[in-house]
This record gives sequence, structure tokens and C-alpha cells, in this order.
Amino acid sequence: MQDYGLVSIITPTWACADFIAETIKSIQAQTYQNWELLIQDDCSKDNTLEVVKPFLETDGRIKYECNPQNSGAAITRNNALRRAKGRWIAFLDSDDLWSPEKLEKQLAFMVKNDYHFSYTVYEEMDESSKLTGVKISGPKHVTKLGMFSFCWPGCLTVIFEQEHIGLLQIADIKKNNDYAMWLKVIQKADCYLLDECLAKYRRGRKGSVSTHGYATMIRWHYKLWHEAMEMNTLASLFWTGMNLVCGVYKKLHYVKNTAAANE
Repeated sequence: MQDYGLVSIITPTWACADFIAETIKSIQAQTYQNWELLIQDDCSKDNTLEVVKPFLETDGRIKYECNPQNSGAAITRNNALRRAKGRWIAFLDSDDLWSPEKLEKQLAFMVKNDYHFSYTVYEEMDESSKLTGVKISGPKHVTKLGMFSFCWPGCLTVIFEQEHIGLLQIADIKKNNDYAMWLKVIQKADCYLLDECLAKYRRGRKGSVSTHGYATMIRWHYKLWHEAMEMNTLASLFWTGMNLVCGVYKKLHYVKNTAAANE
């Protein structure tokens, strides 16, 4: 198998003891084995460390660090990114999963086409890891304007080339911190879709910040543009509105529910 260089996998975690072992196993099962897994714990109060310890003792590629204090997802990702030594940066939250060929296929896709930023199709599963029948895709080519219009990539599918992009650090915002990362990366490289389903996203887990109401989503989007991107009120409102419109477009064109279609 061709060696494309070291992949640093960023895995922030908080209170995911029930899921993180399955996540780690999905990384260990990769056909591409040149990786380091950087687990960054945001001071979990459950037994996350006890679950992770056996993996640390048997696989030197897995590295665990705990934040000095509970800091939120943005700071947790920043801390892990500063630890990364790889040519490539990939992301997998501690309750999500990868297909075994995810890294191998995506790296080959990027190197063959000289891409520095890519994402893939993913599917949703429930809290018990049962597939829901929902698959999410996106545009084949995302430019800077396209990324500003909407957050097309699922975080668990993204890989970017750190040697091209550089060290990434984002503002301390509670939500949309993955989108804040892509808005920085897109300044240096367009994003391309590998049109294969290679990851599984856990939807609706209790305590997940991904579960929220419509009004809360609007507030978080405004904070992204106004605080993280430091835009004025008018620009922040404009891009928040664009995100809402494109969100509807995404549901119509890029979200497929095979379970509903078969009912």
C-alpha cells in the first residue's frame, strides 16, 4: 500500500465513555495504518479515561491528553491541532465511526488530483449504532463563496493537508467551530467531494450540542460570523441568511432518506 504520509486524527471528547471504544476500533481497522490518534479530553466526568487506557497501553499511535479545565469544543480542537505532527489532518468525534477504507480512499483521491482539502458522503446512525437510512452528500467542488454560503462538509469526513494549510486555530465559540475551521481552510484551498459514503454520524445522542432548536441555530450562526469571523452586524446577518437558504437547498438536493422512501 502506498504511504501518503502521517495522518493526525483529531478526536475531541467529553463524556463519551459509552461510545469512544467503538470509535477507536474503527480507526484501528483502517486499511491505511500510518496515523496518530490525538484524543483531547475536555475534562470528562465519566469513565472515559478508563475506557481509553487499554488502547493507550497496546497501541503507541493513540495519544491522550486532558484539558487543564473544561473549555468547550473549539478550544479542545485547538489544543489537539497544536499536538498534530502529520502531513494530513482528519477529524472524528468520539461517538462517530469511519468505514475501514476511509483514509486510504480519501488520501488516494487527494494525492491523485492534487487536492489539499476534501470531504466525503456520510450516513446517520442512532444512539445504538443502527443506521437510520439517511445519507448526506454535498457539491463536488466547494469554492470560498460556496463555503461562506453554507457548511457543506460533515466534520467526520474532512481531511486537509496541514503542510499546505498550516496550523489551524479557531475562535472560542460554543457551536459551529467546525464551520469556523473550514472558513479558514477555504482561504487557502478549495474543497472537493469524494462521492463515496465512508463515515457514520451518530444523530440525537443525549447531551450532544448538535441537538438544538431553530432559534438557537440562528443565534449560533450569527455568533460565528460576528464573533469568530469578526464581521459587522449587516454582513453577519447576510451570511446567516445565506446559510439558512442553503440549508433548505441542502435538504432538498443532498440529503437522501432511503428509509422514508421505502415506507
